[in-house]
Amino acid sequence: MDQLLAAPPKTTTEFWAVDKIILAYYGFTTILIAGGYSKIPQAPWLLAWHAIGIGFIIFAARYKSPATRIFRYWYPLPYVSFSYKEMALLIPAIRRTNADQWLADLDFHIWGVHPTVWLERVQSPALTEFLQIVYTLFVPAVLLVAFVLWWRRRYRDFQYYAFLIALGYLVSYVGYLLVPARGPRFLLQHLQHVPLQGVWLFHGMQTTLDRLESAHYDCFPSGHTELTILAWWSSRMAGNRLFWVYFAYTPTIIFATVYLRYHYTVDVLAGVVVAAVLIATSPWIYRRLQERA
Repeated sequence: MDQLLAAPPKTTTEFWAVDKIILAYYGFTTILIAGGYSKIPQAPWLLAWHAIGIGFIIFAARYKSPATRIFRYWYPLPYVSFSYKEMALLIPAIRRTNADQWLADLDFHIWGVHPTVWLERVQSPALTEFLQIVYTLFVPAVLLVAFVLWWRRRYRDFQYYAFLIALGYLVSYVGYLLVPARGPRFLLQHLQHVPLQGVWLFHGMQTTLDRLESAHYDCFPSGHTELTILAWWSSRMAGNRLFWVYFAYTPTIIFATVYLRYHYTVDVLAGVVVAAVLIATSPWIYRRLQERA
């Protein structure tokens, strides 16, 4: 920590790459809110937060101190969290229809069945409990790589990981705006023959997630799939042992998204595609954004 405060990594630009993508995203959503001002609940509050949030980024980039240095490394976490909650207000106001039926029909066309209904044949309380725990650990799993890099003082790697994860989240939010959907556990509930039952913690975890996520249209692409793949790929920077842990965790959580009826399989495929595109292109994007204008 003393090394970080005394000699932070040098950059070739006043704004880091992560600053630029978050500023661009906040500018984009500010335009959306202003355009639908009369339709969006709490629009004045949202615009005020945008102005304050943008102001903090600009201030931290211009005025160097130990506090602003720490802020610059970690602020993407609360910023993307707020942006996720904001989608619960923006999407219902801006988009009057949803894509659930289209996604369910596409799933049925591919498989000849609804995957969430078909998976009832392998359903068991113990498996449901295990997969719900895996699913609930999504955010800690994504953050673990960041904490390990920070603990090992790999600050340049931490910067890049923060950029990649922030970019992954923001891209998924744009996907939610373009293809708003709530998921098969709502649309296909009348087709399910057996409700999901866990052992001890299932209902508590599911209820807590529902409360945290509000009435979200957050299916396409599957952020759980996309961000977990990005964390798995990036875990190489933190060590081979962690890489193999994520290698086992990633397919498990991907299966959990469908088994637990949170996602259609086309959501999962979209998450895989988005993750692959970001893995391939983000190093080039990062270098370009880090260059001096």
